[in-house]
Amino acid sequence: MLKITKKVEYALIAVRHLQENKDKLVPVAEISSSYGIPREVLAKTLQKLASSNVIESYKGPAGGYKASDKIEKTTLNDFFEILEGPTAIMDCYFESGCDHLSSCNIRTPINKINDSIRNLFDNLTLADISQ
Repeated sequence: MLKITKKVEYALIAVRHLQENKDKLVPVAEISSSYGIPREVLAKTLQKLASSNVIESYKGPAGGYKASDKIEKTTLNDFFEILEGPTAIMDCYFESGCDHLSSCNIRTPINKINDSIRNLFDNLTLADISQ
């Protein structure tokens, strides 16, 4: 079944929390304890989002994370790809290393479905789901 990973789920929760607390720095511990998210997983996920400039990171004892203006422009597709790589329901959408490509009878219809999903995610931003 198609579903988002825990890492993406945690990241969406964190981004929404940052949006709700726009005017302050939010430490990882606050988000982790508020939603029961494992701290190490959340910290690595937020670091990845900060290195992609989706959120802002501030170091030091009083540091934390803050929502950035890029949230308004980051599509869900971009967001998913930052965290998990290309969005596809089957590997053959991006890779051609499958031994069955020449005889595959479902690749074309599956790619149509995948194109529709990617189109949907390209038309939604993080701001759309974090408000």
